[in-house]
Amino acid sequence: MAKWTAKHEAPEPLEGPVVATVTGGTILWFALFLVQLPFYGWFADRGQLWWVWTCAAGGFLGLIGIWYVRGREAALKRHAEAAGGPGAGGPAAGAGGAAGAGHA
Repeated sequence: MAKWTAKHEAPEPLEGPVVATVTGGTILWFALFLVQLPFYGWFADRGQLWWVWTCAAGGFLGLIGIWYVRGREAALKRHAEAAGGPGAGGPAAGAGGAAGAGHA
């Protein structure tokens, strides 16, 4: 079997307000969990409790995501400052600074 090779270069990674996006998603998951709590019995009667616990799990995993992306942003900023670039999120930070950057 022949080794696969790319036919074109990979596009630049999309950068945006990552921390705000993950924080907003986490808030949304927790809000959905809280909205469903008064209906816990209704979900239990129909065997649909997974709806409630999926929202709770999404909220708690979102907390881990917030921790991760904040560390990534800090690492990108440190990398950009060390390289003399304009700041985090710019092309100077690039994809190379993102690898393993969450362990800051």
